[in-house]
Amino acid sequence: MHVFNFPSWVNQFRYPYKRFEEIPSAVFEAINRDLIRVQSNDPLVSIIITAWNEETNILHCLASLSKTKTSIPFEIIVVNNNSTDKTQEVLDRLHVKSTFQDIQGWGPARQAGLENAKGKYVLLADADCLYPACWVDEMMKELQRPGIVCVYGRYSFIPEPGFPRWKLFLMERLKDTIAEVRHLKRPYLNAYGMSMGYVKEYGLKVGYVMHKIRGEDGRMCYDLMQFGKVKQVKASRARIWTSPRTLQQDGSFGEALRTRTYKELKRATTMLKPLPLHDTKTSTNE
Repeated sequence: MHVFNFPSWVNQFRYPYKRFEEIPSAVFEAINRDLIRVQSNDPLVSIIITAWNEETNILHCLASLSKTKTSIPFEIIVVNNNSTDKTQEVLDRLHVKSTFQDIQGWGPARQAGLENAKGKYVLLADADCLYPACWVDEMMKELQRPGIVCVYGRYSFIPEPGFPRWKLFLMERLKDTIAEVRHLKRPYLNAYGMSMGYVKEYGLKVGYVMHKIRGEDGRMCYDLMQFGKVKQVKASRARIWTSPRTLQQDGSFGEALRTRTYKELKRATTMLKPLPLHDTKTSTNE
């Protein structure tokens, strides 16, 4: 349940480094040994991570993925989306495939990763998230079911000052309840690129929105629904963990909760009916 703390496996990836220059060579060497061990040259799955100025976060993320336990062959692709810090220097020291996308935005970056993917399936991950060893298996268990074209998982927050774990836990329970309602008619609203997967063949057919706008992951999911069903991955052990920095942008925990509660109440009456067909490439977030 993790009401008051986070799972113990998270601690091994919470490195203290704030800059590329602080990362010891031994850390790169240890992560590379695992990355070489777990990745395949003939992958069934391509894990795509986008990174903009994530020189230390990407180290944490890749270290967690390097501990993946699965029999499913996979590769990792990191897309450097015009980083101005040492993100590329970190990637150059690690045993992962990296590519560059000069069009700024999550959609263009993920499109670049999609076009470079060798796998039949794509899993999306975020540079500032940590992934449990079972994540690939749990996501693929649902994605490989007949008729499923897209899946998404759940996430939890690592506590920080002002954002205690018990408060974050309550917010997560509320968030998961709302997700259950959304899933009935609008599952794409739950599809976040931090923990999402789809069939590459259909992903290439619909493509990402090619300009900078939030919700590019949900737009991809919406377009994929013409080819099959969307499935939730509910297993608690498959939850990914991330910092509360998106909540911190609103200020205090109370303000973050108020902002999100107001937003959900405002659109609550629309959640039980499907959104009319529209062009995701030109629509806005209004």
